[in-house]
Amino acid sequence: MRRFDLVVIGAGPAGMAAATLAEKNGASVALLDEQPRLGGQIYRNITDTTVKLMDILGSDYAAGKRLTEEFSAGKITHISLATVWDVTPDGCVTFTVNGLVDRVEGRFLLLATGALERPVPVPGWTLPGVMTAGAAQILMKSSGIVSTRAVLAGSGPLIYLVAAQMIAAGAPPLAIVETQTRQNHIRSLRHLGGAIRGHNVIFKGISLLRALRRAGVKRYTSVEMIEVLGEAQVNGIRVTRSGHSEDISCDTVFLHQGVVPNTQISRALRLDHAWSEVQRCFRPVTDQWGRTENEQIFIAGDGAGIGGAKAAELAGNLSAIEILYLLGRLDEKSRDKLARPVFKAIGKEQAIRPFLDTLYSVPDFCARPADPVLICRCEEVTAGDIRKLAKLGCTGPNQTKAFGRSGMGPCQGRYCGITVTEILAQENGAKPEQIGSYRIRMPVKPVTLGEVASSATIKQN
Repeated sequence: MRRFDLVVIGAGPAGMAAATLAEKNGASVALLDEQPRLGGQIYRNITDTTVKLMDILGSDYAAGKRLTEEFSAGKITHISLATVWDVTPDGCVTFTVNGLVDRVEGRFLLLATGALERPVPVPGWTLPGVMTAGAAQILMKSSGIVSTRAVLAGSGPLIYLVAAQMIAAGAPPLAIVETQTRQNHIRSLRHLGGAIRGHNVIFKGISLLRALRRAGVKRYTSVEMIEVLGEAQVNGIRVTRSGHSEDISCDTVFLHQGVVPNTQISRALRLDHAWSEVQRCFRPVTDQWGRTENEQIFIAGDGAGIGGAKAAELAGNLSAIEILYLLGRLDEKSRDKLARPVFKAIGKEQAIRPFLDTLYSVPDFCARPADPVLICRCEEVTAGDIRKLAKLGCTGPNQTKAFGRSGMGPCQGRYCGITVTEILAQENGAKPEQIGSYRIRMPVKPVTLGEVASSATIKQN
């Protein structure tokens, strides 16, 4: 088993930044990632993107090129196509690459696993032709494919960015359906000071909206309900505003209601998590450096709380600085000097988050859908099923596994967990933090018996 000063899981901005800084300062570093190339989701395929596609995806995407170049210039052990399925509290990581099981151990472990797109369980969301806005980007970044006759529906800055990228690629969306309301706008005004500090983001948003107007993309605002139409596949979307419904014919629907931290590994490690009321999700509890209550384990980037790509990069740097200090590579004075401008920069990046989170908050019809809506796709459990289980005495997500199998499919509750928590909280008259979340166990990804047997052999050696 190979041993390193630092093992990083995830090759997005936080993971790459932390690994690069740690290696530059003399630490031995291994970085594991499921993808074949560096970049994570936000910078997916950045190392092989054509100039034409780079222009379509924009300057924010192109910023990932610098990170990958700096990473590749070092002597970091980069293990790609690695499916991590077991992590121990003492920093031992077991993973599979092309069917072969291997293991590494780190004096310190950094979880930089990023975010998952929040599920948007609305009527018809399981039909063929329904994807997430992030999936639209994956198609563009990985294959240069742009969907035609598509509608973007939901809330958050990403839908405007994806729409602008589709316009630049010559396939503008038919429409954008927006669920933020006038009340969202009014409530967000109390965070106007932070918005002013993050004025660059505001200006980018204005630029995106101008691109939509120039392209003639119709916007449906203050939407109260969304229903995807079709039988064997999508053929439209029904939009309800002010009590009136309108159908839009389309072939593809991209849903989006923001992203949430990917907490599967941190949950399995029994690390502390807290409910974020404004982001309506659980996030790991960390200090300013990203350190958890287990002093060997750090979490950085969107996996510790949603902040965006730039904030994730800065958070990765902060974690690396503290780890270098704990390794004895930096003294306290050098650590603080190196960290000071990073803290300042990350404060500026995060200043706008309360404004954005309030403006683009998740509507109740998505967070707590109607009874007929399927929420656990793996086990075909509806929102109504969860409400019935609550009436039978279910007070937490783990009980619903025994009562109705929700959260027991291949995704292990990654996508239904938040919705189950919200529904149980509503039905039991409790807060989400009182309800809790699914108890995750290793392995966090599906494995074969052969892989488990192989891991036992590695342990013996």
